[in-house]
Amino acid sequence: MRVHYDKEVDAIYIKLGNQKPDGVIEITEGVNLDTTSENKIVGIEILNASKKMNIKTILSYELELDKGLMQKTA
Repeated sequence: MRVHYDKEVDAIYIKLGNQKPDGVIEITEGVNLDTTSENKIVGIEILNASKKMNIKTILSYELELDKGLMQKTA
């Protein structure tokens, strides 16, 4: 997962994989999901991000993983 914030346009893009998106689903105004043809979510775009969330939080996040889940997929 990669997070990119563009200050000039106040947009955050969260890249969830390496697959190229084939389509977009608008969740609400300014919040879009990039999807593949198999409906897998590969990215999240948030426009006017500083008005919708705390930018500092998303750029300095912690990731907690469920060890049980990790064992099932490994």
